[in-house]
Amino acid sequence: MTAPGASNGASSGAAEGPAPSASGGVRKRKSVTGTRRLVAAGFLLPALVLLGALVVYPIGYSVYRSFFDKSGSAFAGLDNYVEIFTDDTILTAVKNNAIWVVVAPAVATALGLIFAVLTERVRWGTAFKLVVFMPMAISMLAAGIIFRLVYEQDPERGVANAVWVGVHDTFAESAGFPKAHPLPGHPLEAAGGGAFITKEPVAAGTAVQLPLVGVPPAKMPDDAEPAKAPATEPGRITGTAWLDFTRGGGGKPNAVDAGELGLKGIKVEAVKDGRVVATATAAADGTFSLPAQAEGARLRLPGSNFREPYNGVDWLGPSLVTPAIIGSYVWMWAGFAMVLIAAGLAAVPRELLEAARVDGANEWQVFRKVTVPLLAPVLAVVLVTLMINVLKIFDLVFIIAPGSAQDDANVLALQLYRSSFGTDADLGVGSAIAVLLLLLVIPVMLFNIRRMRRETRR
Repeated sequence: MTAPGASNGASSGAAEGPAPSASGGVRKRKSVTGTRRLVAAGFLLPALVLLGALVVYPIGYSVYRSFFDKSGSAFAGLDNYVEIFTDDTILTAVKNNAIWVVVAPAVATALGLIFAVLTERVRWGTAFKLVVFMPMAISMLAAGIIFRLVYEQDPERGVANAVWVGVHDTFAESAGFPKAHPLPGHPLEAAGGGAFITKEPVAAGTAVQLPLVGVPPAKMPDDAEPAKAPATEPGRITGTAWLDFTRGGGGKPNAVDAGELGLKGIKVEAVKDGRVVATATAAADGTFSLPAQAEGARLRLPGSNFREPYNGVDWLGPSLVTPAIIGSYVWMWAGFAMVLIAAGLAAVPRELLEAARVDGANEWQVFRKVTVPLLAPVLAVVLVTLMINVLKIFDLVFIIAPGSAQDDANVLALQLYRSSFGTDADLGVGSAIAVLLLLLVIPVMLFNIRRMRRETRR
């Protein structure tokens, strides 16, 4: 007699059939895995084709082309790479790229850190961040045009020199009357060094006229007044220095006519036996007065009256063009650094900062010993990103640097363009520069990848 449980188990086992083998399960799993891989490959194929066509093939062909000559018909070996480090123009580009990589990312990151920390403590911090970040919305082309105008040499057009000249003229004597000179019939003659002196000695109680020409009326001081004929004073020597020119014509030479302006601020020296015995400065109407010591002296207008006006700094000259362009880059990218660092700063535990302050640390110590170490990963991201960006800098240099200073501001990306295009193009050298740029970027990218992997493991 069979137990009911045994009977049921036997019948159910017979109904289910034999158990599947282990090899059959493995084959099924392999089939599913293979199908998934085919589906994944199908989705990735368009991207892989584009990647190969737009990245892998150009890189491979550039490496291949860099070993051939200008025409591409003869094998050149390493000659193109040797030329990179022997040609003065390309060598300047390599040196400038090194300056860019060291200076620009460091300055932009430092400013971004300062802005991010300081704006946390002000009520209008959000508005300030918006203003600082706004240049990121401007293209490199537009920024280059803006700063080309900012760095114009003429203070009337260039903002940088307008500010610089304004500050200079605040603390230094302003410019005089460049190119001013007397006519042959005037009572003045050249005295050397750009100065002019009266032809005859002067006597006390007499009035002296010192007319000049050569100053455009538009260049006269704004507060210059109509010149006054000199009045005599007993025991003193008086006179008038003025622009002997009447708009629209007319007027008499060596005579103060209506509408003629005084040379305000012009310096007058009384010279006797080679020594300056007295000096005076003309008023707004050109009048001046000298003491009795000037008796028998000749009156001299020193050369300092006629020097060229201070026109500021040659920002786009050979010595300053690279720092000037780096300044425009920092203006654009400091906002980018500030936003990323501010995001990292928002994640810093406030308890650590407060604990440091409770322990007696001042704000500088908190910033240096706590804030900066906690922000080190974010600072590394910003610094590495800007370094990669700077290695490819082209637009700003090409637009801002004038033709006369473009060799001095040259960078590798610009030299790549100049070597690869135009009537005198050398595609061998251009390809070698492209390969050099790739080799310079790869270590920075590898460092960034390793850093990100370390952060992921944490």
